[in-house]
Amino acid sequence: MDLLIGTNNRGKVIEICEVLSGLPVTILTPADFSFAEAPAETGTTFAENAVQKAAFYFEKTGVPVLADDSGIEVEALRDELGLHTRRWGAGPAATDEEWIAHFLERMKREENKKARFVCTLAHIDGDGKLHIFEGTCEGTITETMEADFLPGLPISACFKPEGYDRVFSALSIEQKNSTSHRGKASRKFADHLRTKPVS
Repeated sequence: MDLLIGTNNRGKVIEICEVLSGLPVTILTPADFSFAEAPAETGTTFAENAVQKAAFYFEKTGVPVLADDSGIEVEALRDELGLHTRRWGAGPAATDEEWIAHFLERMKREENKKARFVCTLAHIDGDGKLHIFEGTCEGTITETMEADFLPGLPISACFKPEGYDRVFSALSIEQKNSTSHRGKASRKFADHLRTKPVS
């Protein structure tokens, strides 16, 4: 089965592919097509944005789609990030390094380092049916970057999930995929494919 992962974020594609490894799917990305426009992200929830992205790519290609919308909710910065995580602070045009430098500098003022990652995956199958898969992960923001990170996922180098003494990007693939918000949502999707093969 062809599956279009509806994101241009290389890090997200890598993480999702890790979970789907071994399943009978051929992964495609937007780079395999020519799009003159980008999907809208005007929803008020992660689910609404994920559905918008999935619908955009399915309408354009007719290929089964898996679209991600995710972000971090920081208790001390309530309502500042969340849906607007990548557009917050240094802005969407900033490099990963610029964005995370701004974020960590802002967090220096805050004693409360608690945070939560949220991920919603929207899947439109070959019959045009919509399926939603969600995952969350609680943790804390570290004072500094504690590891390297995948492209497009800089916060993974300064987010320490509950129950671990290392940040996301320092965990093994197995640990990360069983713990992270995207790993949890992706595993639910993988289980769906195993039990309900999509045409």
